[in-house]
Amino acid sequence: MSALKKTDIFDFTLQNGVNKSWLPLYYQVFGQPIGTAPVVLVNHALTGNSQVTGEKGWWNALIGENKIIDTELYTVIAFNIPGNGFDGNSEDLIPNYKDFTAEYIAKLFWKGLNSLGIYRLFAVIGGSLGGGIAWEMAFLQPNNIQHLIPIASDWKASDWLIANVLVQDQILNNSSNPIHDARMHAMLLYRTPESLKAKFNRTKNDNQDLFQIESWLLHHGKKLESRFELAAYKLMNHLLKTIGENMDSEQLLAFAEETTTQIHLIAVNSDYFFTADENRETFEILKKVTNQVSYNEIQSIHGHDAFLIEFEQLSGILKNIFATTKLKTILA
Repeated sequence: MSALKKTDIFDFTLQNGVNKSWLPLYYQVFGQPIGTAPVVLVNHALTGNSQVTGEKGWWNALIGENKIIDTELYTVIAFNIPGNGFDGNSEDLIPNYKDFTAEYIAKLFWKGLNSLGIYRLFAVIGGSLGGGIAWEMAFLQPNNIQHLIPIASDWKASDWLIANVLVQDQILNNSSNPIHDARMHAMLLYRTPESLKAKFNRTKNDNQDLFQIESWLLHHGKKLESRFELAAYKLMNHLLKTIGENMDSEQLLAFAEETTTQIHLIAVNSDYFFTADENRETFEILKKVTNQVSYNEIQSIHGHDAFLIEFEQLSGILKNIFATTKLKTILA
């Protein structure tokens, strides 16, 4: 397992003028040592962390030795969003979760990379919230990322997403069992009716007291409650609605005209969270001014969570992106 490391960020001013004299930014490095190979930054989603591969790695199917993102060929870095609780200090680090935005997390990540001597990325990849932060990183430095790969995400929060963030925020601030109850609601956004039917089909537990779907939801609520802090959940949920809040379609076009980044949009056809329709609209906007954009769609009944389920499809989409450097490395 890669050790959890820390780089210190000093004198960081947030958008609302709040100054952080010091912020610790925790991260892990996998694969090749920094400075010896192309760098792939992996941004985690709402309940994720920097453990992207190895023991308890949440993206082991994609990242590791001889995987699509091959740690024999790449330096893979993953930061923890400050306050995500992976180092156990959410409450102290983030006293007011609404001080932070996705854009300012992106700025922190760039500062963290620069502190490690990294100024250009071969790729930045992330699903859901992680993809939104990847977009924000590209907006900040349009010529320092070779491949931008947002998965089940978009460059902005839609009205639908903002509405659901509000409902989650209300549950987190008003429920007597906030993490548990918010997680149960969220699971219905991450999956689809078809997915739940295929999994449970109205079956009951052996004791016949509960339907299996009820037990499953209660289990997910309890599971997250046992490993995630309330302050962390409030922050991560809030960040979702801030994705692209300082951008509009005209600014997106201006970014596309300026950037040298190759943009790889990957949506899920059944996603209820970051919908495929929104991603298709983004693709139509971008392709008006650049040919450095592609669109792929994972076909799945499982909704938003398909980016953590449909690994065979996702690997097929990503293969050509990461094969380029693989060939160059072998030939070298």
